[in-house]
Amino acid sequence: MAIVDTIALILVIVGGLNWGSIGIFGTDVVAMLFGGQLSAISRVIYTLVGLGALWSITILFKDKVPDSASHHHAR
Repeated sequence: MAIVDTIALILVIVGGLNWGSIGIFGTDVVAMLFGGQLSAISRVIYTLVGLGALWSITILFKDKVPDSASHHHAR
């Protein structure tokens, strides 16, 4: 997996956990840690999470080599 894919997935996980925290506990952890939803650092984090989500869409469409095609069959 490419490093960009890994970073994007980590960002999406962070965003998903933050949304889960909002839904379950009513607490925006990113905003709480970094000075509110409108603070510069919170906005940067939200933007990076959004970009990570956009990049993660590409992961769905990457070419996958079928298992049977990836192995050479000896005869």
